[in-house]
Amino acid sequence: MKTKVLSLVALIMFGVFAVFAGNKTENFKVYGNCGMCKARIEKAAKAVDGVSAADWNDETKMIALTFDESKTDADKVQVAIAKVGHDTDLHKATDQAYSKLPGCCQYDRAKTDMKIDGKKDAKMDMKMDHKM
Repeated sequence: MKTKVLSLVALIMFGVFAVFAGNKTENFKVYGNCGMCKARIEKAAKAVDGVSAADWNDETKMIALTFDESKTDADKVQVAIAKVGHDTDLHKATDQAYSKLPGCCQYDRAKTDMKIDGKKDAKMDMKMDHKM
């Protein structure tokens, strides 16, 4: 009986270790403004297979992401977030995706080195200069 109980405890401990062994947490910048942005960004991140948690902070513009690194990586999550209209430091949303964001969610797109669909883009300046 004692052997069976010890075997069961060992099996449970192994299962717990296996579940948490592949989890990784990363933080990266995602541009947005408000609570609607937060919901959209977190939903896009959590839709990626392997992501177990995503929490975007609208003040710091940083997302805390927990995922199973055997199923995905932070780059795939950043691509998914860019597809819904939000730039990251590595991936720029297409102009079409960005333009679909509600007005309150359209942030100032500053100069950054980003990729569009995996291709490196030159430094982009989305600000308009109205000097005459």
